[in-house]
Amino acid sequence: MNKVYPSAAAALEGLLHDGMLIASGGFGLCGIPELLIAAIRDSGVKGLTVASNNAGVDGFGLGQLLETRQVKKMISSYVGENAEFMRQYRSGELELEFNPQGTLAERMRAGGAGIPGFYTATGVGTVIAEGKEHHDFDGRTYILERGIVADLAIVKAWRADPSGNLVFRKTARNFNVPAATCGKTCVVEVEEVVPLGSLDPDKIHLPGIYVHRIIVGTHEKRIENRTVRKKEAV
Repeated sequence: MNKVYPSAAAALEGLLHDGMLIASGGFGLCGIPELLIAAIRDSGVKGLTVASNNAGVDGFGLGQLLETRQVKKMISSYVGENAEFMRQYRSGELELEFNPQGTLAERMRAGGAGIPGFYTATGVGTVIAEGKEHHDFDGRTYILERGIVADLAIVKAWRADPSGNLVFRKTARNFNVPAATCGKTCVVEVEEVVPLGSLDPDKIHLPGIYVHRIIVGTHEKRIENRTVRKKEAV
């Protein structure tokens, strides 16, 4: 079965609706599905809840959906580097469900594995634990976290074959694998589609059973923060 679509808009056709939950891969600006994010922006869908490690930056990545007021809630770990995010959150326009990074990754993984919830000690005694069930195991307190099952997962990979078997490149794998598994439908953008059978089975990071649709496109590989040493005076 060939899962390759001609464009991001075509791959998302019939999948978007107001009020949906979207799981998005990426860490900072590394491994983010920018073509799919732009297509979601152009679709005009609104009232979105987005589960992602962060919310992009102003004008790029998920930051585009914040600028157009299409996101009502973020389930995130890191929300720095985005002035519009902070403005909307402080003014009460945007809801935030804050998660430690490991907890967020495990919530996605658990949802993809059919696990409705799990206990973790991370966050006990902080605002993270407020309103959550507490339970003691072996003398230590844990809180219950729910698995995430998203209506749609959007992820970015390096290579795919027509069946959707994926290979990620180095740290760009990040949240993409757990995000892909927790979506009822998973759409992936890649840099290259290779012939079926050309990927080494032992080097496939995500099997095609999790992937429903694929697009190929060029990507802008931005650096979130570039820091250089000041030139020394002569």
